[in-house]
Amino acid sequence: MTGYLCLRNVVKSYDGKINAVDDVSIDVARGEFVTFLGPSGSGKTTTLLMIAGFETPSSGVIELGGRDLALSKPYQRNIGMVFQNYALFPHMTALANVLFPLKMRRFPSGEIAPRAAKMLALVGLSQFADRYPRELSGGQQQRVALARGLVFNPDVVLLDEPLGALDKNLREQMQVEIKRIHRELGVTMIYVTHDQTEAMTMSDRVAVFANGRLAQVGSPIEVYNRPISRFVGEFIGDSNFFAGTIDRARPGVADLNGIGRVRISPKNTLTGEVDIMIRPERLQPTHMVDAVDANEFAMTVDETINYGDSILVIGTTGGQPLRARLVGTRPDMQRPGASLRLAWAPADAHVLPRR
Repeated sequence: MTGYLCLRNVVKSYDGKINAVDDVSIDVARGEFVTFLGPSGSGKTTTLLMIAGFETPSSGVIELGGRDLALSKPYQRNIGMVFQNYALFPHMTALANVLFPLKMRRFPSGEIAPRAAKMLALVGLSQFADRYPRELSGGQQQRVALARGLVFNPDVVLLDEPLGALDKNLREQMQVEIKRIHRELGVTMIYVTHDQTEAMTMSDRVAVFANGRLAQVGSPIEVYNRPISRFVGEFIGDSNFFAGTIDRARPGVADLNGIGRVRISPKNTLTGEVDIMIRPERLQPTHMVDAVDANEFAMTVDETINYGDSILVIGTTGGQPLRARLVGTRPDMQRPGASLRLAWAPADAHVLPRR
């Protein structure tokens, strides 16, 4: 894919010895919503800051619409930035905060007020235009910051963990709002977070960072169901991993340590030492698995976590740790020491090479 925003072999080192960002290449299409996801220190925010111009790459190229951004100062890049701490001017009203970037960019005076008012309306804050940041809730302040980052028609909007300071319910509301605004405006957005739920629910694609490098780039469903490494499988969502081997002569069968022989997809092409990943929600009571070749086994319950509509059962099978997310709250699922008969379909196993 030829991108609108292109990063080519981008490297950033602060000391000349260790690379905070190490050979990152990615193409982002115009109008796409891409999330940089990874643990703290993985390089995602540093990459974002290099796109914005607040950090300079040690090597590599960053282009926007075919233009080398290294030739532009941050204020010349037409890139909007939304920070976690809002960064609003406390002495300015909500409207004045949104007006500010238009004045700095010398928009025609007749356009400034209508454009700012339209953007406040887009984020649902028209009635709060005359309030100061201290008079607004955290969610309202974040909406003002978003309006300010969008008001000057940026080519790209960069959002650096913008919802990290909000409580769970408000964070979910803002996720919906940001996606709505993205759909309405069609602007290219790069979103940085360590929150898997945000990445999975908001993104067109997810770029998973690890140790300064891109571990995987793909759609949310792709990186969840088909991670290319154990790190990605463990970082995104809950997972079970079983070590085992696959004989070249029997690609549809795996021998798992402590568990024995199980059926996997006959389309599997990996052989030798492997890791088999099975998501907890794929493990279900035997009568609920509609597959004639399902793998059945007994699970010994150690403890459970009740989520109301489902429970996470934590235990063992064949001496191997196991986690299963089951619908319902039957007493026999929650009693420590209880034995459950569970099953999973061969197609639900994802095979990874052992590294």
